[in-house]
Amino acid sequence: MTTCMIKRLRNQWLKISLKKKLGIYAVMLSLVVGLSVICTIVAMNFVVNSFNTILEDNSRCHDFQEAMELEANAFAGYMRDKSEERRQEYVLACVRTERCLRSLPFNYEEIGSERYARTWNIKNGYENYSLMRENVLEMDSWGEDYITTLYDVYEMQDYLQSYARRLVQVTLKEGNGSYLKKLPNIYNIRYVILIFSAMMLAVIIVLTRVLSNTLVRPLVLLADSSRKIARYDFNVSDLTVDNKDEMGDLVKSFNKMKHATEGYINTLKKNSEIAELLYKEEMEKVEMEKQLEEARLELLKNQINPHFLFNTLNTISGMAKLEEAQTTDQMITSLGSLFRYNLKMSEQIVMLERELKVVEDYMFIQQMRFGGRILYESKLELDPGRVMVPAFTLQPLVENAIIHGLAKKEQGGKVFLRAWQTEEYVVISVADTGLGMEQKRYEEVCRALKENRDRGGKSSGAGIGLGNIYRRIHTMYKKGHIKIYSVQGRGTVIQMWIPKGTGEKEEETHVSGTDS
Repeated sequence: MTTCMIKRLRNQWLKISLKKKLGIYAVMLSLVVGLSVICTIVAMNFVVNSFNTILEDNSRCHDFQEAMELEANAFAGYMRDKSEERRQEYVLACVRTERCLRSLPFNYEEIGSERYARTWNIKNGYENYSLMRENVLEMDSWGEDYITTLYDVYEMQDYLQSYARRLVQVTLKEGNGSYLKKLPNIYNIRYVILIFSAMMLAVIIVLTRVLSNTLVRPLVLLADSSRKIARYDFNVSDLTVDNKDEMGDLVKSFNKMKHATEGYINTLKKNSEIAELLYKEEMEKVEMEKQLEEARLELLKNQINPHFLFNTLNTISGMAKLEEAQTTDQMITSLGSLFRYNLKMSEQIVMLERELKVVEDYMFIQQMRFGGRILYESKLELDPGRVMVPAFTLQPLVENAIIHGLAKKEQGGKVFLRAWQTEEYVVISVADTGLGMEQKRYEEVCRALKENRDRGGKSSGAGIGLGNIYRRIHTMYKKGHIKIYSVQGRGTVIQMWIPKGTGEKEEETHVSGTDS
């Protein structure tokens, strides 16, 4: 019968929702805690009330004894000196004594016969003493019965003080006896509390275990299975629990999700393998297109036969020498150097001195073209033979300075090239005293340069030459960058900041052109 009832209760418990389970657990836990608190309070009240009764009785008796002594002293002082101050002390002492007398325990069943008899004597004696004391205060101090009555009052005070001391002694004696009687019960209270606490703890453990079996255990199983699935281990048997509540539904859904996820993962693996094959084919196609583009570029370069061009320039240079046209000879030589550098240079980075030589050749040609309108000055604060820079970078910047800054200015201007080093960078600056840029145009150029870099050179708002240089600097060097300063009517400054060493250099996949 008991076994069937337990099974029935267990089945009913498994069907209850999680919210109700937690509610039942909270109610039971509250009952256990409440019973523990009530038991502790009852035990503490028993102990406190026992001590409190004894201490309160002793305190009241002692207060009356002390008040009676103060009243006697105040009466004697007032008899010697009948000033208003003495009178006030006397009145206050009498009031206190009467209040303490009224507070003395006077219940026969509670205090016993001996304490009751002594208290009764004190109350009656104090009543007679009060009448006698007031008569003395009303009598003439020179009367014949005054001294006799006064000493009778003193005798009554001694009598009352003596009875008060005896009452204190009796009260202390009975209090000690009462304490000794209750002492075993007080000692037993701690064992009662200990046993009751152990029982409540056992109840809490049982409730917690029942809740854990129906709530925590399924969660642990779910967590273990989830960790295995996270490691792509689907060789896990389906979870089984006895719960018929939300947890049971969750476990069933988890089993379905596991099977669905396993199928989805397998499909993704197959799709990934197919995508990888397609990616390899696409990369091979891109590589072939890249090689084809390079071949087309080489074909375009070869459309002009360098040997023919150089031989022709050398022939013209020789004829200029015969005719003693030194300027023409120098111009042809500079032009040949420019062609040779542009057509035959294949390195991505070169010595700074080679770039400077190209700039000098280019500036010589431009100075011949513009005459004294164009001036050029360079200042090197480093060794150009020990510094590497990207190829085809300086000449386009100088060309931009002349075309966009100085050529349109009637009085011309000056191009100033400066190179120096900081702790981390090699800085190359190309400045001109040309027209400069309006603020709106300056912002457009800065925005176009950023778009040029982010879109792989598709934005042309900053010019082909400057845009390619900007993108190449950011592509080849992680920390490399270009700064632009321009003020309308005063000129433009473009600075290339190239990190020192080769540690920051990245492999470039494409060399941009240098057309301006």
